[in-house]
Amino acid sequence: MQLNNSIQGFSSNDPAHLPVLADELLNLLDPQPDDTVIDCTFGAGGHARRVARELHQDALFIGVDRDPVAKRYFDLFAQHQPFRCRFIHGNFAHALEDLNQNGIEADLIYLDLGVSSMQLDRPERGFSYSYNAPLDMRMDPAGKRTARELINELPAAELARIFKSYGEERYARQIAKRICIERDKKPFETTLQLVDAVKAAIPTPARFGAGHPARRVFQALRIAVNDELASLEQGLENAMSLLAPGGRLAVISFHSLEDRIVKQFFAARVGKCTCPPDLPQCVCEARAEVRVITRRPVAPSEDEIAENPRAQSAKLRVAEKLAQ
Repeated sequence: MQLNNSIQGFSSNDPAHLPVLADELLNLLDPQPDDTVIDCTFGAGGHARRVARELHQDALFIGVDRDPVAKRYFDLFAQHQPFRCRFIHGNFAHALEDLNQNGIEADLIYLDLGVSSMQLDRPERGFSYSYNAPLDMRMDPAGKRTARELINELPAAELARIFKSYGEERYARQIAKRICIERDKKPFETTLQLVDAVKAAIPTPARFGAGHPARRVFQALRIAVNDELASLEQGLENAMSLLAPGGRLAVISFHSLEDRIVKQFFAARVGKCTCPPDLPQCVCEARAEVRVITRRPVAPSEDEIAENPRAQSAKLRVAEKLAQ
């Protein structure tokens, strides 16, 4: 059932907020009527509404999100469903661990990583380089550290590492150096201050290349503020422990760092022998824990990208847990 409600100007049916790879996710998860489903990044519930159409009254749906605003969308979603619904506010890695300790066994778990449109389109959250707003970038507004604190307090070498490692920024050192020069004059407070510093630090031709010149720096800061890669690594481990045999885990990622973590996590569990090739027989006792459903990551179609440009970098990987 579609929701026609809107919250503070954000409509969950707005074309700008369409769930990415929704058809592909649904087909690969293959939900059954009585499944226990965990949506680790509920957001405005775009994927949840698609999955919910396949569930009946005996199902259990658990939505998780770090952003407390998502609870309002979950409540709207839940009131239209015939099955049991539960919302958990928090980091999905921690939520999955708690659910596992409480004896929950899931049939389907999926994650839609990165920043949501619900956050990106609200200037006051500080995620976007397109609006002048406080340098925040916390997915959970109750989080301890903001982008402002990182920019104003970290040494140049650490800033450069963040920009290089998390944003794959070519000019990481130059940008970090420029930030340190500027903050000695005046502390950074807003997103556009940071955008101006990035532009000033990079060669003129790079300011007019593909994409916004501050895109990679903002991505890197967001990942650092929210500790996203560590959460993903721990979340994948916890999700696999929580899955029932035959259960499926799906991850939609939006940049190479996330996708690499997911790819390597699945690859390490397919039971491939790691013994040296000169051994006469296998001694590593490699045992397959998963069957990878997607041999290659699933990408959005040209039609979807045309309708929703934010889907362009999305990649979907799915694996099924094997019985041991």
